[in-house]
Amino acid sequence: MEVYLNSTITQFTYYKKLGEKTFAQLNDADLFWRFNEESNSIAIIVKHMAGNMLSRWTDFLNTDGEKEWRNRDIEFEDAVNTREEIMNAWNQGWECLFGALNAITPDDWQKTIYIRNEPHRVEDAINRQLAHYPYHVGQIVFIGKMIAGSKWQSLSIPKGNSQQYNADKFLNPGGTFK
Repeated sequence: MEVYLNSTITQFTYYKKLGEKTFAQLNDADLFWRFNEESNSIAIIVKHMAGNMLSRWTDFLNTDGEKEWRNRDIEFEDAVNTREEIMNAWNQGWECLFGALNAITPDDWQKTIYIRNEPHRVEDAINRQLAHYPYHVGQIVFIGKMIAGSKWQSLSIPKGNSQQYNADKFLNPGGTFK
């Protein structure tokens, strides 16, 4: 299970960085842009992710992942006003997640975790969130690309560069994705 845990931490770290690389390409106002009234801004998505992370990962092994103190509906309202507030929520959520994952011991893998009174094995509870957060990071990246337009700096292999990238990887097998 140690290999699995290290792999999930690596994946969560990757998606956290994708979000941060997107934030870095946008100005403060861009973080609050919404396509229409039914869509979410990056700020709202971050607020939702942070609320979910704090709820799911606080006392992860002992209490239901849907905490009584969480108000999910408020996460989808415009209540953050600055980049600093967004980044504080973002970092607080990820710190809670990584703290919980790093605290898992070999004996914990036998525990049953509850999310909204639904039982999960520890790895299933982790996988549930490993599917949820990349979904939202993808939304953040997509919104960022729409806003940045031609100024967007690719977070992976830029369009039209796959052949060169693959050739470089072949010549440099130790190379890694961005």
